[in-house]
Amino acid sequence: MSEFFSSHIAALAILTIITCILTITALVIALITLKRTRTMRDTLDTLFAGKKATDLEDVIMDNAKRIEEFDGEIQELFAISNTIHKQAHKGLNKVSLLRFDPFGEGSGNQSFALALLDSTDTGIVVSSFHTREGTRIYAKDICKGKTVKHALTQEEQDAIFQAR
Repeated sequence: MSEFFSSHIAALAILTIITCILTITALVIALITLKRTRTMRDTLDTLFAGKKATDLEDVIMDNAKRIEEFDGEIQELFAISNTIHKQAHKGLNKVSLLRFDPFGEGSGNQSFALALLDSTDTGIVVSSFHTREGTRIYAKDICKGKTVKHALTQEEQDAIFQAR
């Protein structure tokens, strides 16, 4: 069970890192595009100051080429945005932690149920039951908000409900 939990945590960590890298890349490209737009605006202001009609035709042609370049960059940003959007739905985005005292022993709510779900309510719920004799930890698969193999305690069900 711990191998399953470890492999899922590792996979989710990798997906989170990939999503962060793609987000940073998209931001860098957006900043570069913004800088180029400002440079183009400054160039136009300089070029249109006191120019003749023949010079303006060259300016318009140059600007048309630049617009085509920007269109390509916008398409690239759109593709990156779609990739980030798809990756975000695969990662954990619904989390809930519910602390409780399972046996009413006054143990200070040291037991807990932790729901870790993605956008389709699929993931795991981790439970820790603390008693005077010791602590037991359980992890259960969740698929679309329902348990896959094991029955859920009321606290686990509540944690899943809160995470949604």
